[in-house]
Amino acid sequence: MKVILLQDVKKVGKKDQIIEVSDGYATNFLIPRKLAVAYNDRNISQLEANQAKIKREAAALKELALQNKKKLEAKELVFILAVGEKGKAFGAITAKKVEDEIKQKFNIEIDRKKLVNFSPINLLGTATVKVELYKDVVATIHVIVKDKE
Repeated sequence: MKVILLQDVKKVGKKDQIIEVSDGYATNFLIPRKLAVAYNDRNISQLEANQAKIKREAAALKELALQNKKKLEAKELVFILAVGEKGKAFGAITAKKVEDEIKQKFNIEIDRKKLVNFSPINLLGTATVKVELYKDVVATIHVIVKDKE
């Protein structure tokens, strides 16, 4: 019996995949637990509509990410860091601080886990931070760290 999976099923298939399973497995396990629906014209058209909707949403999210990339790369972030007499910094610019500054300055929600290969910045000067906004959309932000005056 052919079925369309509604969810990922371990060792069977992924969501929205059309698979062939035994009649008993489909009628006694997959369909009653709402893991799959029968393969017919109505369900095929619904699957195609769902996939088209997902593609439209993904395109909109990518477009938003590209707009945010332009915003982020146009300006730079400035942080003030206290430095001792021998040039040693007190504290560091962490991923959380970068995330908060982006949220405050640009009004863009990012997750600090999306900062690519980030390590805390504890030196004066400029640094670059890469942020993955969407799949294959990476923004490069210039961070300037100044001495507390």
